[in-house]
Amino acid sequence: MTTVRLPLFPLNQVLFPGLVLPLNVFEERYRAMMRELLKTGEDEPRRFAVVAIRDGREVAPTAPGLPDPTALPARGPAAGFGADPIQAFHRVGCIADAATIREREDGTFEVLATGTTRVRLLSVDASGPFLVAELEELAEDAGDGAGALSEGVLRAFRSYQKRLAGARERTLASTPDLPDEPSVVSYLVAAAAVLDIPAKQRLLQAPDTATRLAEELKLLRAETAVIRHLPSLPAVDLTRTPTSPN
Repeated sequence: MTTVRLPLFPLNQVLFPGLVLPLNVFEERYRAMMRELLKTGEDEPRRFAVVAIRDGREVAPTAPGLPDPTALPARGPAAGFGADPIQAFHRVGCIADAATIREREDGTFEVLATGTTRVRLLSVDASGPFLVAELEELAEDAGDGAGALSEGVLRAFRSYQKRLAGARERTLASTPDLPDEPSVVSYLVAAAAVLDIPAKQRLLQAPDTATRLAEELKLLRAETAVIRHLPSLPAVDLTRTPTSPN
């Protein structure tokens, strides 16, 4: 088992390997994380882990709130995630490699990162200025029939795109050729499909590529059938409360 210790950035979204993650970093705990990452040499990867939040707030409260308007907001690296922060997170996440970390004049950061490797969350350390996690790297096994499943998923995804564009009253823009590698297809489709966080999380933590592709094929067919009979697309993002400012 290969383990690694990395800064932890919880988000109200699921990051997949190969996908780009833009971040607007303004909370002090994450500013401290970025300042620490900038100490890494330019020829070394600036890595942190991203996990989806199961129960908690992506941004810590900054003012008194309900039900007690006199209660002080929580402070510190685990603010918004409870006394045992690991319980607030989904246990499978993704390592992100920050290609760009740009500090603005006001001390906030503009970050552009890319997902690289799936990881399992083993423990969370909240003793420093930001959360740090002990993580187990997860291998990506192909599974049985991944190649054939990949072809079926690509066909279903193209049909889904057409239906989705129609439901949104948009013209489907010409897209570049989609990849042939089954694992890449599985992650691209998982990221691009309009699904809620639990569904995306299930896809991320699938035991192998073939299992992920088989689940995507069922989801795409079901979603395409639903869209076909709806006059407009449901506002899936409204289920993510609060809205992510990152």
